Amino acid sequence: MALRLIELILPADAAVDIEKLTRIDEVLERWDDSLSGGMMLVRMLVRTEQTEMLLDQLESRFGNIDGFRVILLPIEATLPRVQDRRLDKELKSVEKISQRISREELYTDIVESAKLSRVFLASTVLATLVAAVGLMRDDTAIIIGAMVIAPLLGPNMSLCLATALGDIDLAIKSLRTNAVGLLFALVVSFLAGSFLTLDCTSHSVLDRTSVNMGDVVLALAAGTAGVLAFTTGAPSSLIGVMVAVALLPPFAVFGLLLANGEFALARGAIMLVATNVICVNLAGVLTFVVQGIRPRTWWEAERATKSTRIAVAVWVTLLAVLIVLITMESRTP
Repeated sequence: MALRLIELILPADAAVDIEKLTRIDEVLERWDDSLSGGMMLVRMLVRTEQTEMLLDQLESRFGNIDGFRVILLPIEATLPRVQDRRLDKELKSVEKISQRISREELYTDIVESAKLSRVFLASTVLATLVAAVGLMRDDTAIIIGAMVIAPLLGPNMSLCLATALGDIDLAIKSLRTNAVGLLFALVVSFLAGSFLTLDCTSHSVLDRTSVNMGDVVLALAAGTAGVLAFTTGAPSSLIGVMVAVALLPPFAVFGLLLANGEFALARGAIMLVATNVICVNLAGVLTFVVQGIRPRTWWEAERATKSTRIAVAVWVTLLAVLIVLITMESRTP
């Protein structure tokens, strides 16, 4: 049973209203402490899947009170073990409980990856260089090293979340970070291809210059798995996703081939990049929606629904165009 500790700071005279919350009976343990200045600290131990609903109620009731603050902490273990006497009863209930971390935790985890920082740019440059060297040596182990760094996966995940929440600012940041990251990767790979020798017939290069329906299915599945890894609080699972739909190796192939004048092969490489980007974003947005990721207020939810519909329509249209191109390419002798 995954647990979270909610620390609530608010004026003591407002703390009496905590009992009026409809979700307060879902708290497993609770401790109250008085603070200086007439404030009170309330600690509540809850199950992870109940966290978001309780946080929403706390913000709705106390969000406009001066001094209000909620701190959410993950719990690795407790002694003695927590016994949830309500668990059997709830399992028999018709109410569906989403098995995921709260919206606030998810936002905090993902929003960092949308920031355009020196670390992100350095990671992009280094990952591109590693990929380029691995491609030139036809060394799979080195290429996988570049995949694991995977700086471009984060901005795509944050773009999916921004779409699901209708967060325009986060979407703009994600798009900007993606664009700058791809530009840096293109420049680095092009320069590497201009000064180093590339064997355009190696398996590492040729495998990234063609696209088929298997690549589409792989990217859709990996995009879904990536979102599930985030929403369940299991970021270690992302390593497999990074390797499966890494954007940098095929994009590095694109830059290397451009530098060597292999424009026909470069077209196949950029199609593979487009496949991964489109499928990851489409699968990511849909998975966030299925997981029940939505804003707290109704007016934000309306905006999120509209942005989600637009994004899904755009990604589906692009995927349809891509499939047509793939089909045409496969029929070309």
